Amino acid sequence: MMRLFARVVFAMCLAVAAGFNAQAQTKPKVTSLGPDFPKAALFVGNSFFYYNNGMPGHLTFMERAADAANKAAYRNTMVTIGGSGLDWHDMDNLLRAGGIGAYSFDEQNVVIFNKPGRQFDAVVMMDCSQCPIHPQLKDAFTTFAKKDSEIVRAHSMRPVLFMSWAYADKPEMTDGLAEAYTLAGNANDALVIPAGLAFARVRKLAPELNLYAPDKRHPSPAGTYLAACVTFAALSGRTPVGNSYNMGLDAETTQLLQKAAWDTVQEYYGR
Repeated sequence: MMRLFARVVFAMCLAVAAGFNAQAQTKPKVTSLGPDFPKAALFVGNSFFYYNNGMPGHLTFMERAADAANKAAYRNTMVTIGGSGLDWHDMDNLLRAGGIGAYSFDEQNVVIFNKPGRQFDAVVMMDCSQCPIHPQLKDAFTTFAKKDSEIVRAHSMRPVLFMSWAYADKPEMTDGLAEAYTLAGNANDALVIPAGLAFARVRKLAPELNLYAPDKRHPSPAGTYLAACVTFAALSGRTPVGNSYNMGLDAETTQLLQKAAWDTVQEYYGR
């Protein structure tokens, strides 16, 4: 692992000079959810979210580790259907008052009733892994990104789009997904979480580090942790570097993924 880490440091030095090729051609208009950063979010998507016991749950642990004094305030919930696109989800029904997220439980298993009529601060949405760039499905992505963003706002929540990653054996998907999500984010005044660009960055920095499950699509534990780090940085405006929650990964891998996530977010948002 130390040998891997040394190679990564060298690769980072080269990357600073040469730059990363994977990037959206269009610049995002929305680059922060601050100063009122969300503490409760609903994640609507598919198996990319629910693999490895759910990325949103790991995000909650990261948020609570970063803000131990207010850890009870952080809560993330996911609604997922395997293989689904946004058009499979009934957003209006998901956000109805008294529905999903109406209550949760604290560490003592005591029920907590959450914000009546507005259970979440933000809704993070991800389409199917190919939908935004598939010739037969990309129009549906555009349509439902707009429709669902309007529904989210009608419920006094903020829409966020989650840029998914390329398949392990199809890295060329990265640029197309980045552009499609950025355009949709700009069209709907929505923040975009650049997870796909973070995957591309790590694959260039540390090709030996496997971010994928055996099917070459879903995330390995390292891939899920990377996605959580990027989401943490995008939603909270804080760096994941040094966060004590590591999802059981070794120290070198944790540090690598945390820094790659933060660097990706800073570069994508033009900070």
